[in-house]
Amino acid sequence: MIFPVDRGDRAPEGVVRVRAPNPSPLTLEGTNTYVVKGWVVDPGPDDAGHLDRVLDTVPTGHGDRRLMGIVLTHDHPDHSGGAEELSRRIGGAPVVLPRGGDRAGPFEAIATPGHTPDHVCLLYGRTLFTGDTVLGEGSVFITPGEGSLAAYLDSLRRLLALELDVLCPGHGPFVSSPRERIEELLEHRLDRERRLEEALAAGARTGEDMLDAAWPEVPATLRPAAALTLEAHLEKLSEEDRLPEGVERRSGV
Repeated sequence: MIFPVDRGDRAPEGVVRVRAPNPSPLTLEGTNTYVVKGWVVDPGPDDAGHLDRVLDTVPTGHGDRRLMGIVLTHDHPDHSGGAEELSRRIGGAPVVLPRGGDRAGPFEAIATPGHTPDHVCLLYGRTLFTGDTVLGEGSVFITPGEGSLAAYLDSLRRLLALELDVLCPGHGPFVSSPRERIEELLEHRLDRERRLEEALAAGARTGEDMLDAAWPEVPATLRPAAALTLEAHLEKLSEEDRLPEGVERRSGV
């Protein structure tokens, strides 16, 4: 399905969204792929039908597709899996995962580590393509080892310094109130941390007890993801020398 649609979820001028058919509790309705000035942001999974729809959005000229490049916010396969095939279809268009401060086509990359170490957001005027740093709904999980909660919080604070009109997230609807959404996510993470610290002070030491205290509303389908994010919180507290003795930690993360 190609967006925008008229439900208060309207694309900014010059931006086309194509949503991949990979819905799940973590990807929401699916991964959002965007096309801007002949550049594709996050081509999504390697799904033939989805890539067909992406190509259908690209202007044509003299019988040739005018796809100039593919730029990634990070390398998770639900965002990057289709990059190689899309590039092949278009005759070898470059695939770029920029670093913070780099330019890629019409975008400036803003370093936003946390969900992954290599994550960037892509600034296009006053429009920001946020990948998994800011979702249109809910919050992204942080996997300890690969991710870093401390880095993620710093990334959200970095985004607050930008003057933005709209966010184009990797999953979920467009966000027309960027500052409020970023502040909401920052407060959400800090509130989880406060709940966890209160639970630890009250004697909670097992993963189940800590989850019940800090993530009581999380449905069963998202509890494994919440457990990973819990570990990321514990990792942050440990790094800050604020983790009590005897806390149960997950192995292999």
